[in-house]
Amino acid sequence: MEPTETTSSKNASRALIAAYVLDQHGHGTAVDWDGIAAWCPEQGLLWVHLDYTFPEAQQWLRETSGLDTVACEALLAEETRPRSVVFRDELLLQLRGVNLNPGADPEDMVAIRLWSDGNRIVSTRRRRLLSVSDMCQAIETGRGPCSCGEFVVDLADRLAERMATVIDGINDSVDELEEQVMTLKSHELRTRIASLRREAITLRRYLSPQREAMTRLYGERVSWIDELERLRLREVADRTTRYVEDLDSVRERATVVQEELMSGLSEQMDRRMYVLSIVAALFLPLGFLTGLLGINVGGIPGAENHYAFLAFALALAVLLVIQLLIFKWKRWF
Repeated sequence: MEPTETTSSKNASRALIAAYVLDQHGHGTAVDWDGIAAWCPEQGLLWVHLDYTFPEAQQWLRETSGLDTVACEALLAEETRPRSVVFRDELLLQLRGVNLNPGADPEDMVAIRLWSDGNRIVSTRRRRLLSVSDMCQAIETGRGPCSCGEFVVDLADRLAERMATVIDGINDSVDELEEQVMTLKSHELRTRIASLRREAITLRRYLSPQREAMTRLYGERVSWIDELERLRLREVADRTTRYVEDLDSVRERATVVQEELMSGLSEQMDRRMYVLSIVAALFLPLGFLTGLLGINVGGIPGAENHYAFLAFALALAVLLVIQLLIFKWKRWF
């Protein structure tokens, strides 16, 4: 039984990513499963952050946490859409943050699920989120939230702050493409444009409902979120709205760049086809005459004359000059 118990203990430890009891001064004390079980509201605000993929986390949520079934299922859902729900002064919040883990695509956004009743905060995730790591570091250094409402605002603000770097990078990339659209090779530009458009579309897919969630949360009346925190929530909602607008602008600008690229390629192709057409038109009668005189049958004019070839070449040159003069007169080039 010892190996099984040891494995279970390790999984339980990995299921609990972080847990703190927060005071009203920004400080927090890290606790383990025993500390969570012994916690009471008089000790301060309890924050439990879990990796929901472990059975130990799922068991604690369903059997020990005291949360209702709807809240548990929302915290354990694999596929989530940003939203905020308030019921009986309890908040259920699901948000997304950009994936800044090494080797990951930023547009592959990471979900965090959060429930709170003003005294406890329970959050879950599957992949690491740097904004949560920032929150843990702030708590350990005494710069953490002083209330449950401030915790929610700080988390939403840190998620939005991380997004700013990625969206600014996308805007800078579009600026570079607009400058380089006529200098780089077309296949390089097409690949970069497609990548930027895909990234912008994916980010907007999650930011748009997140904007709605933050706007709705700002309008909800929750007793443990004061007016100052509500104003900060509005600022986060406004910032998220601006990010969505920036992504819309990126998509439109990328479309314009792609149209300019295709227009440039079309113009290049037209110029090349024009030159080929002129050359073909010039040499069409010359080719006809040389082909006609090149057949191996009797009666070819000048076959016995030593100056016939020179005279024929001069005639072709004169014909070529006449064609050029006609094309010039017709303004074909």
